[in-house]
Amino acid sequence: MNNFHEQYLVDEYGSRNAIVLPWADWQRVLEELEELDDIREYDAAKGRPSEPVPFEQAVREIRQGTGH
Repeated sequence: MNNFHEQYLVDEYGSRNAIVLPWADWQRVLEELEELDDIREYDAAKGRPSEPVPFEQAVREIRQGTGH
């Protein structure tokens, strides 16, 4: 799946307490989380009832910044 190069910080008993990732790996994690958030928002929006909007009206609202 993902090929991260993580390191672990452990306590005196050897239990993992924290993880250290290279910056590039952390950026990949953030990108994946953002994509997952977008997918969840899309799924939630699909589940809500809505009325169709004519294409011309949608374009006008987008240009005016009033899209809902």
